[in-house]
Amino acid sequence: MTRLNLILFFVLILVSLGVVTSQHRARKYYFELEQLQELTKKYQTEFGQLQLEQSTWAMHSRIEELATKKLNMLVPDAKRIQVISLEELALDKPAQ
Repeated sequence: MTRLNLILFFVLILVSLGVVTSQHRARKYYFELEQLQELTKKYQTEFGQLQLEQSTWAMHSRIEELATKKLNMLVPDAKRIQVISLEELALDKPAQ
């Protein structure tokens, strides 16, 4: 009987250590998850700000202004503009 009690006692100690270890890991992983979720929120906010900045820099009016002032480009006259449709390109292209 004493032998069985000792075996059960050591099994109880091992199981208890396993429970403590798994609880510690779970808390550590939960804390890490919370930190990563907070970092994700920061990155999403920064991404939104960068998208807004990109849309501001890529506005048609700004690009046209830069092209006119810095590159000395002009909008061509309506007579000089040619619109070519994709169907016309396909018809003009020789079959291979």
